[in-house]
Amino acid sequence: MSVDLSQFHQVFFEESFEGLDVMESQLLEMDPADVDDETVNTIFRAAHSIKGGAGTFGFMPISEFTHVVETLLDEIRSGQRVMQPEYVDLFLQSVDCLRGMLSDMQQGNEPEKERPAQLRAEFETILHGAAPVAEAAPTEEEKGSGWLIRLTPYPDLLRTGNEPFRMFRELIDIVGEEHCEIEADTSKLPEFTSLNPEECHLAWQIRVTREIPLADIKVVFEWVEDECDLVYEPLGDVATASPEETAPAVSDTSDAEGIQVPEKVAAAIAETPKKSAEPAAPAKAPKKANAESSSIRVSIDKVDSLINMVGELVITQSMLGQLGQDFDLSRLAKLQEGLSQLEQNTRELQESVMKIRMMPISFAFSRFPRLVRDLGNQLGKKVNLVTLGEQTELDKTVMEKISDPLVHLVRNSMDHGLETTEKRLAAGKSADGTITLNAYHQGGNIVIEVADDGAGLNEEKILKKAMEKGLVPESANLTPEEIHQLVFLPGFSTADAVSDISGRGVGMDVVRRNIQALNGSIEVRSSRGTGSTFIIRLPLTLAILDGQLVQVCEATYIFPLVSIVESIQISRRSLNHVTGSQYVMQLRDEYIPIVRLDEIFGLRDNVQDIDELMLVVVEGDNEKIGIVVDDLLGQQQVVIKSLEQNYTKVSGISGATILGDGTVALIIDISSIGRNITPVKKHQGKSDQAA
Repeated sequence: MSVDLSQFHQVFFEESFEGLDVMESQLLEMDPADVDDETVNTIFRAAHSIKGGAGTFGFMPISEFTHVVETLLDEIRSGQRVMQPEYVDLFLQSVDCLRGMLSDMQQGNEPEKERPAQLRAEFETILHGAAPVAEAAPTEEEKGSGWLIRLTPYPDLLRTGNEPFRMFRELIDIVGEEHCEIEADTSKLPEFTSLNPEECHLAWQIRVTREIPLADIKVVFEWVEDECDLVYEPLGDVATASPEETAPAVSDTSDAEGIQVPEKVAAAIAETPKKSAEPAAPAKAPKKANAESSSIRVSIDKVDSLINMVGELVITQSMLGQLGQDFDLSRLAKLQEGLSQLEQNTRELQESVMKIRMMPISFAFSRFPRLVRDLGNQLGKKVNLVTLGEQTELDKTVMEKISDPLVHLVRNSMDHGLETTEKRLAAGKSADGTITLNAYHQGGNIVIEVADDGAGLNEEKILKKAMEKGLVPESANLTPEEIHQLVFLPGFSTADAVSDISGRGVGMDVVRRNIQALNGSIEVRSSRGTGSTFIIRLPLTLAILDGQLVQVCEATYIFPLVSIVESIQISRRSLNHVTGSQYVMQLRDEYIPIVRLDEIFGLRDNVQDIDELMLVVVEGDNEKIGIVVDDLLGQQQVVIKSLEQNYTKVSGISGATILGDGTVALIIDISSIGRNITPVKKHQGKSDQAA
């Protein structure tokens, strides 16, 4: 029967992208002057796996392009050629090219042809336009006028996904069908009644009657070198002998394109349509809103933990089921105990499921060595990248959405933050700049820091540019912290000239918007002459929220617990009235604006006096605000449901959840509420506010 290979396409794409990541990381760490053999072997194996998989599934443009990459790598690892700095650059460009081709084919599109053709021509020039450096041309024995190959697979070869027929087909493609004679040895084939279809009992003798380098033949069998006995013998004069003097060639039958098939298995092979051996066409991938990966790799420990939790849940359910039979009040204590156990099992199961979504942030950090290297060369700056906390775990969805803001911040640090080598040396610094990416857990959040040891933010220049662009009034008297926040305003840039890196006034405002969309915040710390640090705080997951339930009129709302600073009772004596209907409250050494949800959402016809009501002080975008509520109901962990996907986007609301009684509660978007308030400066006198 034929096998539908399209079911394995997604696995191939995921493993190929991982292989490209391995190639890129190894190339970035490589020193061309001192190349480690194992590093080259690792890169070669990754390229070879991509080539083999692409050939198996019929993605021939990828297979053909990877072949020339693999050929140059093979010459380097065999000592025929010495690694050069320009080779590293070419390999990195090939990684980018392959990544684009794989993405196109994953989405069911035809891959780009122009760029692969250009790179392939560069490889061909290196391979055939210059003689190998380390060794002379192959000897006559190495070149060979023909070869006898004895292939004896181990019984478990088929279990590893290797299929001799595909290797024979690839060999025929290389040497030509007229130069390849394959004979099967069926002497160890057991009787049909004792045959295990998962074990290989056949051996083969293959004659290649063509002058060809042995290296070109070995590449076909590299997949199975450790899973079989392989012997290569030069044919010499045997290759030119008459057909009667050599092993009989297999006739061109419809069974397997020139491969002799034992009679005992001929019937089974005959059932497979011949077209199933042909390369499969790329399957059309379903249309997706983005190119994010739809799967995740999970360690077996996490799966085992999940299975154990499900087992505990089944036991508890069985106990409760027995209690439900002929229930009376004497069993009430047992019922309460069972419900408590059910609650504990449910919480542990929830935590186990959430751990499956967690991935180390090294997946997000892995793209930056390449970015820093390429951008440093473009800017003429020498930059060292330091990554800390790479094993800090973060929800996969959050990690995917934070990658682009991190790219903007790193590019900004390299372009604006780090000085040129001449300026650094003049300031008494090292010639090489340093960018540090650090991630760590703090409370219920993850904190990501992007720091550089550059010149720091120039507050005077930032304020001047903001005034020139009309972003702040010329009479503004801002603190250094408030000036730092100006870099996040739309249209703001301190670049003197527009380039393909910066100067258009977009980027930093997008960074803040994207972080706010994740219910996170960003702040800046800078010191002139020593550098700047951008600090991002994000929730560990977007699926579950620890919240404070509050009541406003008859409605129940949820405030994210991490945003709450404190809860106090309002006293009219501490309130001050400013423009319009805006109130502010003096809280120790600062004034905070007061927000009424009943006014924002139109919950009351007549505005109630806020004296003696509860005030929840929350913080968003590094600014505190006070939200008036009727009552505090308690804390609860809730599952977040997207309001935008299920209804429509509502200003001031970040999502919704279903409470235990079946009612829907809306989750307040603290940042959105705060942005709609008339700004009130901190540390002002009471008389100034009253005025």
